[in-house]
Amino acid sequence: MSGGLEFDEETSRKVEALYLTPDVVEQRCQVLKALQLREGERILDIGSGPGLLAYDMAASVGPDGRVCGIDISDDMLAMSRKRCANRPWAEFLRAEATKLPYPDDDFDAAVSTQVYEYVADIPAALAELYRVTRPGGRVVALDTDYDSLVIYTGDQPRMERVLSAWDEHFVHGGLPRTLSGQLRDAGFTIRQRDVIPMFNPEYHDNTYARRMLAIMASFVVGRRGVSQEEANAWLAEFSELGKQGKFFFSLNRYLFVADKVAVT
Repeated sequence: MSGGLEFDEETSRKVEALYLTPDVVEQRCQVLKALQLREGERILDIGSGPGLLAYDMAASVGPDGRVCGIDISDDMLAMSRKRCANRPWAEFLRAEATKLPYPDDDFDAAVSTQVYEYVADIPAALAELYRVTRPGGRVVALDTDYDSLVIYTGDQPRMERVLSAWDEHFVHGGLPRTLSGQLRDAGFTIRQRDVIPMFNPEYHDNTYARRMLAIMASFVVGRRGVSQEEANAWLAEFSELGKQGKFFFSLNRYLFVADKVAVT
């Protein structure tokens, strides 16, 4: 899992706060519903982040099950281990999506949310996903198409500079457009596809938009010629637009559910 966004302690805390907004809590509920977890199952969480999804999945599978989370950020792993300390059947390892440290056919289900867009070699990652999922098992993948991002601004040239700099944080900004085909190429059968919009037409504190825009403003400084002053002005505009009732933010995420069909 690669990309320009470094998940150090400060960024990890910002991401955790982002994931606790009602927008992402609702997304997590949709992911859990798609997974259809049962007690006693073994689940793989690829890119476990701050451990919020792993914590909920551990509750679903119970102590007779197992949740195995991987991430490349030590700070995220520490956060996950602390969050799931009272659920010892959830474990977390430092590992890459393209090199999963598990045997073949090991998991009943696997999930990846907002991860594959940072992975350079998608075919290798999906081949690993297929390998560790048992025949008859299922997988859920969720990623963003960043061309769906719509933000109102009174300064379009500045917006274009900032978004151009933000493009450096991912590897595949339009991954959902090709993910169906790539999942099929890896051997999976597609069962379900849905769009999950992050839509915030007002600028409130505990929203996905406000938390995400702050992360973006921090990231873009020094990239593509964006200065700290310009990033601050870009962010400040949204507060003013919010006061005027003109704020608008929309971004689409796409959820895929696929099965590894058992050979009869």
